[in-house]
Amino acid sequence: MKLGMLIIAPLSVCLGFAPPTRLSGKIRCTPRFLSSNSQDDARRQSRFQGMQREPTANELAVMDDMITKLSNAKPYELPNAVSRAIRVISSPRFFLRIAERADKATDSMEKEKLSALAENLVNTIQAVVSMTEDSLDERAKEVEKVVKAASEPDGEFLVPLSKERVEAMRKEVEGLEEESLNEAFLSTIDAWMNKAHQDGMDGMVTIMQTALQIYAGTVISRARVRLQANVGAAVSGENQDAADAVVEAAKEGGSGAASDLLEKLLHIDTDDWEMEIRKGIQSDVKKEALVKEVQKTMESVILGLENGSMAQRVQAEYLRELVTRIEAI
Repeated sequence: MKLGMLIIAPLSVCLGFAPPTRLSGKIRCTPRFLSSNSQDDARRQSRFQGMQREPTANELAVMDDMITKLSNAKPYELPNAVSRAIRVISSPRFFLRIAERADKATDSMEKEKLSALAENLVNTIQAVVSMTEDSLDERAKEVEKVVKAASEPDGEFLVPLSKERVEAMRKEVEGLEEESLNEAFLSTIDAWMNKAHQDGMDGMVTIMQTALQIYAGTVISRARVRLQANVGAAVSGENQDAADAVVEAAKEGGSGAASDLLEKLLHIDTDDWEMEIRKGIQSDVKKEALVKEVQKTMESVILGLENGSMAQRVQAEYLRELVTRIEAI
């Protein structure tokens, strides 16, 4: 398939939320597909929205924000910044945007700063990519474990997945350390999903979508726990003003029951969301409070992630879909 003919799937399709072609039946996953070597060609392409088309105005604004921050960063800060958004920063379009801004700049110092940034980024990307390759190999082994957990005892993959298989996948993801659930982990899933799509393995695409959903729920839940721990530390006296502000906000939102329900939703199959939301609303959770809790999580967790990163986009889409499901009830 020629690159120019590749159909661009929106991110919601990559997460399995848009109405996809969900096939039932058995699929076979060959050792070649599950090997890290099979990613070589797939890494050059992506099924994530925005990787293969002209950027929108919002995406250009994100690029400009990243360029401004990177141009003002100290040289030793670049490797971490680049590694967190390697797909965006290493793209030709990102460098073209730097050149466009340099051409439009009227201040000579600004022109020099942007020119120096482009040169520094080239060197930094080369260094980061060499480390990322090792990280991708490690993450590929972890993604392989997650995918294998979706298989039946006889090694076959039955789609749609049974609850037992989804929970087996969730157990594998939740067993991974926080540093493993990074951009390299998502890049590996992206590459495998693209290869499955190219090979016509729609069932495997569904499995990858499930892995992305489980990833999003897991990391968002962990981030919420960290925020609660920070509040606890503040309450203990480290930062009383901050604690009072957070506690007061929680009181105003009446978010206790809503927070508990959201936490439950983050740890179940997305196909079961409607049922659990209805149960909650019929008991002690107001729909408005639940939506507010999700939006609060969006503001406190998602906006704190690197702009343009896969992590931010996957987690944001996951929560947006949850809000859509809640409002539809």
